Order: sequence, then C-alpha cells, then structure tokens
Amino acid sequence: MRITFILPCTDLSGGNRVIATYASRLRSRGHDVLAVVPARKPFSLKQQVRSLLQGKGLFFWPKQQTSHFDQLDVPLLRLDHAGSVGDTDLPDSDVVIATWWETAEWVAKLPPAKGVKVYFVQHHEVFDYLPVERVKATYRLPLHKITISKWLASMLEKEYGDHHVCLVPNSVDTQQFYAPPRVKQSSPTVGLLYEIAPWKGCDVSFAALSRVSEAIPDLKVIAFGTASLSSSLPLPVNVQYIQQPAQSQIRDLYASCDVWLCGSRSEGFHLPPLEAMACRCPVVSTAVGGPIDVIEDGANGYVVPVEDVDLLTKRLIHVLQLSQEQWQNMSDAAYETAKQYTWDDATELFEQVLKTAITRKKEIDSEI
Repeated sequence: MRITFILPCTDLSGGNRVIATYASRLRSRGHDVLAVVPARKPFSLKQQVRSLLQGKGLFFWPKQQTSHFDQLDVPLLRLDHAGSVGDTDLPDSDVVIATWWETAEWVAKLPPAKGVKVYFVQHHEVFDYLPVERVKATYRLPLHKITISKWLASMLEKEYGDHHVCLVPNSVDTQQFYAPPRVKQSSPTVGLLYEIAPWKGCDVSFAALSRVSEAIPDLKVIAFGTASLSSSLPLPVNVQYIQQPAQSQIRDLYASCDVWLCGSRSEGFHLPPLEAMACRCPVVSTAVGGPIDVIEDGANGYVVPVEDVDLLTKRLIHVLQLSQEQWQNMSDAAYETAKQYTWDDATELFEQVLKTAITRKKEIDSEI
C-alpha cells in the first residue's frame, strides 16, 4: 500500500511516538510510507505580548526540534508553509491518515486520488484551549476511524454514532523498555511524568504525594518530562526532575521506581504506565485511557477514580509498604502484562485495519 500520514507537528509526545512507530514498521513490511508535516505557525502578536509581559522574552520555534522520527528510516516531507495541507502537497496514495483533529479537517477535503481517508484518533481533544465544536465535528466526519483504547472506541460510538471504529491498542517496545527481575529500592520511590497541561493531573499526583510523604518520610520521587518547570506547577521538595532525558535513559528511570503514578484527568491511552510495567514497575493510576485496559487491581497495580486523591494516596502507600515477596509478585505481574502488548501484533492489526478501510470504501462506492 501507498500510505500517507499527515501530522500537525513532529515532537517527543507519546502520540508522535505511536505514529512514528507505525510508519517505520509499515515501511519495514514493504509499504510505501510517507509522513507529511506543515511548517510551524508563527506565534501570534497576542502570544508574544503575553510572553513579554511575563518576562519570558519572545517565542521562537527551534530550528531543529527533536522528534521520534529523527532516527527512523521514514521519508518525512516538511512543507515550506504553515496551515492546512492540500492536494498539491501530497502524492497520490491508497490511504491517507489524519492524526489530529485539525489534520482530519484537511484530509476530509482531499480528492479521492490521495487515498481512502482514515482518522487515527488518539484522544478526545475537547479541551478549553481548542475550538471544541470544531474538534467535535471532526469525530462526525465520514472518515474510517482507528483508535487506541476501549473507552475511546466506546465514546466514538456512543457520542458520535460511529459504529465502524477499529480498536488497535498501543503497545510497548520491550527492546527499549525492559528490566531484569529486581527488588524494591532502598528508599521507597515513586515515579511520574511532569506535564503542565491541567488534564494531565500533575496537581492531583502532587497532592497525593504530599500525603504519602507524611506516612513515609523517606519517600523519594522521580519525575521526567519534556516541559521546563513552571511556576504554575512547582515541584514538591522531595522531587528530582529530569528534563527531556535521552530515550535510552528512560527505562532506567522506570526501573528505579517501586511504583509508577498517573493522576491524569483524561488520557487517550498514555504510554508511560505500560512502559513502566515493561520495566517491572507496578502502576497506580486514575481511571483513564490505557490504564483502565491494562491494570488489574491488586495484581499489577491499582486504578482509582479520577480526582480521588484519598484513594490514590492509600493505594500508593499500600504498594510501597508491600513485603518484598508481595512487591516482587506485583512487579512480575506488571512485566507479564506489558509483554502481551507487542508492536508486532499492533502493526499487524493496524495494517489489516487499513486494508479493511480500503475494502469498506469500495463497498460504499459500489452502493452509490
């Protein structure tokens, strides 16, 4: 197949990692794959003025932005213009895949020669900093939808009436994320992702960690992320922060934790919990995206209701205070769970879904 992925940008986000992984693996299966990304939009005058007033200076996009595509043998077409991607920007293909709500608007307008139109939905992007009604409208577009978690598949069916959504769960690269059998750390250690977006729930996680520290005074906390530390979300005193660690370093961070914490309010899937599990780290998470699908309470971690700081605290303390044998059983169970989610299986399913999209489009056209 000739497959075109259209991205809004390339970066180090989890969603970008997933797209890059599929692009690379589909190419290795003999498909003709191209990733297309427009130039970054310049910052608006309002954004620049706000930045100056906050004492941050002017904003500039870096000339070279690190992304998950950097080390991959995937053709990446960087357009010389910002904004929408149109038919003159793209080669003809068999399938063209939107990867974000805005790219779905672009794909919907493309002529048939650019390929059967697919929408890879990795989140329900109804956030107040986005044009919510426009975002919602993209989920109603007649594009063949692929999504990554059961709750997203259910939501697209129930809220938007799409009964043909295909589920392809995210996976983990156990060549990149792994750890040998291990024991608990000498100091009880919790790990988490530092993200300033409110829906990522770092404030929820920090509130729980503050209470955990009262029960376990020698608690150690490790956080990593791509964002610079923000005054709107200061780190608690016992948190060590590693900004944009090397990809090869991340598995060691996971493996240095006794429990991985996710306090998110909303996630499409959220890769870090599954990556942590591959590194034999139990997970305590709010009931979002992937954690709902992969965590079995009491076996490889715990899931608690969103915003429930009390139960989040209780579950963290429980895992940290398990006996060595009990903790190792949970650690091993986390690893066994992660092993079930392979990119080989996911790519096979993703490939079959693309073929299904092509077949379904032919059937629809024949009925017209």
